[in-house]
Amino acid sequence: MVLSDGDIKKALEKGDIKITPAPNYEEQLGSCSIDLKLGNHFNLFNHSQHAYIDLRNGSFSSDEIMREVHIDDNEKFIMQPGEFVLAVTKECLELSSSLMGRIEGRSSLGRIGIIVHGTASVFDPGWNGNPVLELGNLGNMPVALYPGMRICSFTFEELSSPSENPYTKRKSSKYKFQDKPLASRIQSDT
Repeated sequence: MVLSDGDIKKALEKGDIKITPAPNYEEQLGSCSIDLKLGNHFNLFNHSQHAYIDLRNGSFSSDEIMREVHIDDNEKFIMQPGEFVLAVTKECLELSSSLMGRIEGRSSLGRIGIIVHGTASVFDPGWNGNPVLELGNLGNMPVALYPGMRICSFTFEELSSPSENPYTKRKSSKYKFQDKPLASRIQSDT
């Protein structure tokens, strides 16, 4: 069952959901979701230095094919048409073992071509870190994005019972405690 606005507030008060810095309910709380804000760190592909990504090549390192960009709060980040970048929210999100989160785009941004996730919408019970955004500009015009703007929305669902193996406890978890947009770690799949 998806948590309502009242249930989200209760979960925040109880500590089942932790958002740091604390959200402004008046600005960020919807009827069944809470908006998070765009952070200052972005990861961009160095496509001019690499012809392609070969997932079977054992020497594949996503850290080598991406570069990190940091922008100040008063600067803008221009998303070009067709561009894909990784970014993070300003907020750190921590979930208890009894809740999962789901990241969603904001309709107002989607209507100008900005998507916030390609495939990774689920945040497992026990998640802890700054959520990564898989930003894409599907439109045909560049769009200026600013740190601190509301960029995505999170909904939360209660599990039928607490997870026995929450995200931060699993050895195979690749992105726990991230505070920057980590590049793909697909090469560590077994």
